[in-house]
Amino acid sequence: MKTIPVIGLPLAATTYAGAVEWILARALRRDAVFAVEAANTHVAALARTDAAFGETMGRFDLICPDGMPLVWALNSQLPAGEKLTDRVYGPTLMLETLKATGGRGSEFRHFLLGGKPETLERLTGNFAERFPGVDIAGTHSPPFGEWPADEFGTITRKIRESGANLIWVGLGCPKQEHWIATNKDRLPPGVYFGIGAAFAFHAGEVRQAPPLLQRLGMEWAYRVTMEPRRLFKRYFTYNTLFLYHLVRDHTRG
Repeated sequence: MKTIPVIGLPLAATTYAGAVEWILARALRRDAVFAVEAANTHVAALARTDAAFGETMGRFDLICPDGMPLVWALNSQLPAGEKLTDRVYGPTLMLETLKATGGRGSEFRHFLLGGKPETLERLTGNFAERFPGVDIAGTHSPPFGEWPADEFGTITRKIRESGANLIWVGLGCPKQEHWIATNKDRLPPGVYFGIGAAFAFHAGEVRQAPPLLQRLGMEWAYRVTMEPRRLFKRYFTYNTLFLYHLVRDHTRG
């Protein structure tokens, strides 16, 4: 799969179909750990400006363009016949992967890590109704704050016993990315996703931006209006940093 650096982050020039095909092929191997991220401007700018997070993202095997600004930056470096028409939005990638594995429980099992117990319960119910035959083999809601010393062992034991090979990690950015990358050599085999707000979206706890705003690359503005105290500083800071480094890299050639 072709990858192109955007402000230093190696992004896959791919579609939903291409990403799902890549993911399922590796999930079937069951002999290695693969890390997948759908990166927005926050992830890209943080990887550029924070050395530790940049190293973390260097351990990911597939990084998809989650935001339209990343798609536009990719397209500026792609020939006419290869330009992307859509992003690979993390929450939708999750749904497309679930859809593709429906009725294939002998091959693909899902594990949901993160969120509150009631969120995981809603997710499991929603997915069972929406995708008949999908195997949600296990869930785990870790404690908030600092984890006890035996938490990693508890998580890996549950994943291993469930037989899951598609593990969705919803701990929030950058915690989920650091957790996957730091423990990559110790995790049970499978494909691990840093999935961010997808749990809250699909559980019906947080509203997603209207499709038009998503296509215009303005989802961030909608989310800021929904959660201004938590998100304003993040998006203002990292959108600005993303644009700064994008222009700087372009002018330097």
